[in-house]
Amino acid sequence: MQSLNSGSMYALKDVLGKGKGIVAIENISKGTRILSEEPVITTPEYQQDDEWLKSHLSQQVDVLSEPQRQSFLSLHNLYPFQNIVEQSLGIIRTNALPIEADGIGGGIFLEASRINHACDNNAQKAWNQCIKRHTVHALRDIAKGEEITIYYLGLDSSREVRQKKLEDKFGFLCSCRLCSLTTELSQKNDEMLERIDYLDDLIGRDGMQMKFFLRTLRYVDERVRLYNEQGPGNSGLPRAYLDAAQIAIANGDLARGRIFAERAVEGWRIANGSDSKEVIRHGSLARNPATLPLYGLSMKWKTSLNEVPQELDLDDFEDWLWRRGKSNKLGQSGLLTDLHNREIFPGFTALPSSNPLDMKFYEVVDGTYQPLRHWCFLGEITDYTTLHHLELELTDIDEKKIPLHFYTDSRGSELVPAQIQKGYTVAVLYAQRRAFTYGDPGIRHEDPQKLKNVPWMQKEWRVLESMREVLVVLVL
Repeated sequence: MQSLNSGSMYALKDVLGKGKGIVAIENISKGTRILSEEPVITTPEYQQDDEWLKSHLSQQVDVLSEPQRQSFLSLHNLYPFQNIVEQSLGIIRTNALPIEADGIGGGIFLEASRINHACDNNAQKAWNQCIKRHTVHALRDIAKGEEITIYYLGLDSSREVRQKKLEDKFGFLCSCRLCSLTTELSQKNDEMLERIDYLDDLIGRDGMQMKFFLRTLRYVDERVRLYNEQGPGNSGLPRAYLDAAQIAIANGDLARGRIFAERAVEGWRIANGSDSKEVIRHGSLARNPATLPLYGLSMKWKTSLNEVPQELDLDDFEDWLWRRGKSNKLGQSGLLTDLHNREIFPGFTALPSSNPLDMKFYEVVDGTYQPLRHWCFLGEITDYTTLHHLELELTDIDEKKIPLHFYTDSRGSELVPAQIQKGYTVAVLYAQRRAFTYGDPGIRHEDPQKLKNVPWMQKEWRVLESMREVLVVLVL
């Protein structure tokens, strides 16, 4: 085993099936900067012709010290060569790492360039523009004797795509944990990656249109969950948390916005270091989310920085943070949902339109429209008529009066008079606003098979303070 740097936490060692690799010689904690290295050779950002490039590289190789030259020439080379100039060019093409600097596209790092690839990498490579060095950080705890690995490719892809890219560009087939999964598990993992890409597209689409809806936060929530299922320390997490922060802040929610921003910054600190441009750029957002230009685009989720619930367990805190809301459950313990939650129980004006259908609330699945989330309209019966059909006059949480028209085959006579009482509450699941030819906008119900009558006990199930007695009609 060869220690590359005196006092370093890693060494060059033979790795089964990979040749040489970088192996931890001590336990390395998550977030540790494993190395910080300047390039010994650089290549231009825009490729010149081979003769120019050979001359450019030769000049740099000639000024290397003898130990540097030997270390450089010992790097893996996928390309045939007849002289040292061609050998140098092949080594560059095989081992160069990206550099984000003016006019420079890539470079050779005598230590970082020896780190092998794994699709489930435990370390993150990055060019740190602030310090002009290539850095590698531990994405999770790395045990003594464990190989340190990075991810050679750009975006995450299916196993088949990854294997082809790695073989075409680097001349090997990956045998990491992800690439060694059974066919069934590998297919499941590929489906998760495909879903992540799809969610990313949906989030980006909403962002480009300056639409920061609860459904968009739902996309990010699912994306984070899928990242975590991939394994700890996924490099996509910070960007996802920043998306969540922007959605929350755009809706006036400083409490959640700061927490999401703090998580994004911490993710970048772990992967890239405290001196990275991502941490420096977004650190101020984590300290003061109101500095985001999008702040106040809407104030419907308005909170102050200090409006963070205390004494919640981890699961309940995450539910609060992501504005998930629990589903309704009737039973011995009562109703679990907060019936004053405006996201789940909106007023009439916040309902989706039925004509045209408001696609902020729906997605198309197998040719049918499916709700993206759950919502239920609640209204107190204040009056009713049965002239041509049953029409209930309802008052919503905003004290707005709304008609509910029954256009079932029996025109609403499915409900017996005892079930229609002033002061009772009507609950309409997935209610939509509808314009009528005559009269005010309201809600229309057509399917008697989706009509349920559920008696609730007054003392346990008070929905709103103004509702005296409750008999709920669920339109599913």
